Amino acid sequence: MNIALREVHDSDLPVFYRLLNDPEALRMAAFTPKDPADRDSFDAHWAKILASPDTINRTVLLDGDVVGHVSVYGEAGEREVTYWIDRAHWGKGIATAALRALLAEVPERPLLARVAADNAGSRRVLEKCGFEVSGSVMSYAPARGTEIEELVLALEA
Repeated sequence: MNIALREVHDSDLPVFYRLLNDPEALRMAAFTPKDPADRDSFDAHWAKILASPDTINRTVLLDGDVVGHVSVYGEAGEREVTYWIDRAHWGKGIATAALRALLAEVPERPLLARVAADNAGSRRVLEKCGFEVSGSVMSYAPARGTEIEELVLALEA
């Protein structure tokens, strides 16, 4: 199993859109766009983040195939990581390997992450990469249509 990161290509976006519209993945991620099926909003969002010099976006490849993406975004001192991996590949260590590769590429610390409190898999990925829970908040989760507990994790120097 060969996991690699590379710059995001326009040809990756249809794969990202398909992954974003997996109902089980949406529910688990919880904090998603209001209407993930709105392709125009999806395209506008990606155009904005790909044009931003402050956002680092990488496509995750498994044996050369696109299986997700990983990013760092936000203001200095409050930068966050985020990732999305194809549900067909959950539990195989891909998210952990991809996040570790991104963290090696992005030396700045601290970095933050947020995860639905009941998303044990994503929390485990973050903790394997050195993130520690630093707090929690109640936040509206569009994919669930209600407020849920969201953990805030930090990776210090």
